[in-house]
Amino acid sequence: MREIIFDTETTGLDSRDDRVIEIGGVELENQFPTGRTLHLYINPGDRKVHPDALAVHGITDEFLKDKPGFADVADQILDFFGGARWVAHNATFDIGFINAEFARLGLPAVAGEHVTDTLALARRKHPMGPNSLDALCRRYGIDNSHRAKHGALLDSELLAEVYIEMIGGRQAALGLVTSVAGGQTIEAEDGPIIVLQRPRLLPARLTEVEVAAHAALVAKIGTKAIWSKYEC
Repeated sequence: MREIIFDTETTGLDSRDDRVIEIGGVELENQFPTGRTLHLYINPGDRKVHPDALAVHGITDEFLKDKPGFADVADQILDFFGGARWVAHNATFDIGFINAEFARLGLPAVAGEHVTDTLALARRKHPMGPNSLDALCRRYGIDNSHRAKHGALLDSELLAEVYIEMIGGRQAALGLVTSVAGGQTIEAEDGPIIVLQRPRLLPARLTEVEVAAHAALVAKIGTKAIWSKYEC
């Protein structure tokens, strides 16, 4: 399954009049990052950045003057997202802006069934909250110390880590295990995973004194001691 974790920054809060000025996206394939990302700054035309929005993301009108308009990057966005699920935190906001931009160009809207809202997921999983992106980073031990202001790509990268943690994607599926040369193959739900053996054994942590003490204890217990079946 292909998913794009994405975020937008905008000139303000009203998708009817305000515009998208930044979009960032991180591609996941079967809940693992592929390394592919999208990051674009977008000229909003004659719409100015509201001071409240500027305080959040720090993107100025001057910075955006030489950036392409949304019409110039729409194909690039559609290419990157093509066939994938759209995943965002408070997705109603971001998809509302994306669909407003698409509507201005006569493009079809992103349907709700193709969207995942990680805020809704977080509220179900952690009903007592808080469930902001920063709060979820703290909950899952994800370093967000470099997040001085909101940024579409940075927030997408952080959200991708949060999302994977929330859905348990880091845990390999359990299944039938068969031996292969140099390791094992785990037949997981999404296909085989090769687990390689170490090229050499790790050094023993037990001292000779500890090994001798353990052997003496096993001898004292007798031949029925379960430890007699194992070597230190």
